[in-house]
Amino acid sequence: MTVDSVFKTQTLKQITDEIREVYLSDNRPWIIGFSGGKDSTCMTQLIWHAISELPKEKRQKKIHIISSDTLVESPKIVEQIINTLDVMELAAKKQQLPISTNLVRPEIKDSFWVCLLGLGYPAPSSNFRWCTDRLKIKNADRFINEKVSEYGEAIVCLGTRKDESGSRAQLMNLYEIKGSYLSRHSKFAQTYVYTPLRDFITEDVWNYLLQNKNPWGANNRDLLSLYQNANASECPLVVDTSTPSCGNSRFGCWVCTVVEKDKSMESLIDSGEDWMEPLLELRQDLKDSQDPEKKLDIRDFRRRTGYVTFQTDTDKITPGPYKMDFRKEFLKKLLYAQNSVRANGPDPKMNLILEEELHEIQRIWRMEQGDWENSVYQIYEEITGEAISPIQEDLGGFSNVEQEILDKVCESNDVPKLLVSKLLHAEFDSQGMTRHSKVFTKIGKILSEEWRSYDQIDTITKELKEKRDEKRKYK
Repeated sequence: MTVDSVFKTQTLKQITDEIREVYLSDNRPWIIGFSGGKDSTCMTQLIWHAISELPKEKRQKKIHIISSDTLVESPKIVEQIINTLDVMELAAKKQQLPISTNLVRPEIKDSFWVCLLGLGYPAPSSNFRWCTDRLKIKNADRFINEKVSEYGEAIVCLGTRKDESGSRAQLMNLYEIKGSYLSRHSKFAQTYVYTPLRDFITEDVWNYLLQNKNPWGANNRDLLSLYQNANASECPLVVDTSTPSCGNSRFGCWVCTVVEKDKSMESLIDSGEDWMEPLLELRQDLKDSQDPEKKLDIRDFRRRTGYVTFQTDTDKITPGPYKMDFRKEFLKKLLYAQNSVRANGPDPKMNLILEEELHEIQRIWRMEQGDWENSVYQIYEEITGEAISPIQEDLGGFSNVEQEILDKVCESNDVPKLLVSKLLHAEFDSQGMTRHSKVFTKIGKILSEEWRSYDQIDTITKELKEKRDEKRKYK
């Protein structure tokens, strides 16, 4: 079904009049979701022009432009977004507009590398897309909730369009409020959504961008050139899980494994950005780790809970987190890639992984994997030639010396080293508690985990089947 241009039924003045009408109708602050792509740029430019035509005394309501940096964005895009936000902030002040810009990032504990390398989460897939909530949704939610707490209610402006897909149109129609330009937010009762581009088609977006001067001083033809070079479309600010993955023909996270290929990064490399090749190779390594034949070679047969489970309605073991050997090896590859993009790319200080993430990964490895020798710091120094100062944690002085002693004691007594390490950390964590007896609950949980090795998988599987069959008798 062909959708007609919005300009067949409305003039540009009617569209900007609507924006001004909605803006002046109440005191609820606006939060504009800006991704740096064509749709959000078109929406922001429309709003900017509309509000700038109001008398100064009517331009009082706050407008917050927010962009999301997942810390694993396509480097070309994150560079453009950061520069654009800086330029917008200066231009808004100069033009006396109530606009401020904000870059939202995930908390370190939720970052991609902390989850994948620290906790051992497998590369995201359509069945386990753990990244979207942690890297995108939570950040926008946090900002929205802060403004709702401050003002009581807020309006989120999004560049979504009904012609993007049938499911997108259906979802937008579902939340519409009859007789209002606003829609209900999918999660927050005190938040509303305004979509000024709802009836635009793709041609309308580009026509508007190329025929109207950018108000903060950017050149929209540069944006067009970026799209042409990458053969890509926009990765929107994500506010719910209905938003599709951005890794296929969209600008999105360079590590995205939810899709088969990252066409945008391949196109950028083909158009001369050779320095990005190590990123494409790393992404392929993660994609390859999803091969069913490789899973139990590189992933633990136990879940993160410490237990062994079957996949639904099968006798197949559900693979758990990545094994430590895989995590350490991939960290090395990541740091080699960082060395390469710094040497050959546009930014000699470009980070593929932050130092704060390295500290958090090391903390998790110490607590969960008994890595007292600080492998993260050793790997970092080995690959980069630079040392990171460890964050001092009082772990009873445990170091690689104690690690060697523990290894020998556990080996001579045929006890899993990780079991003893976890028990020691449980005791350490419970020191200073008002009721030290709570440590017994932790100890009981640790001892109840599966501590037999993979060599005994047949016995473990047989026991699991027997327990499952016993439960079925009583259903």
